Amino acid sequence: MSASMVRATVRAVSKRRILPTRAALTLTPAAVNQVRMLLQDKPEYIGLKVGVRTRGCNGLTYTLDYTKEKNQADEEVLQDGVRVFIEKKAQLTLLGTEMDFVDSKLSTEFVFNNPNIKGTCGCGESFSI
Repeated sequence: MSASMVRATVRAVSKRRILPTRAALTLTPAAVNQVRMLLQDKPEYIGLKVGVRTRGCNGLTYTLDYTKEKNQADEEVLQDGVRVFIEKKAQLTLLGTEMDFVDSKLSTEFVFNNPNIKGTCGCGESFSI
């Protein structure tokens, strides 16, 4: 027998539920298609990066940009073959958010449906790349 033998005990735990985790960010099919289209002619970029910065009526606004690399602190969302990275500063504010792409007569933009936001001022900040 070896002197460095390790023992482990397995016990059943009753009435304990495993809670599902919320996805950091989910993309609608329209958003996936738009991200794919934006990146198809730009092979030097690996995906889009979502961040936040101080601005607007509530103090924060989302930023959306191309990225060539994943930073160590970035959260990676891989969905249907497209990659979206979330900066560390934005991870908690985007938790559970749905990223959509809307193309209407008056605007073409990414829309973030965020369940964490209690209300908006109606200023309608939008994103462009």
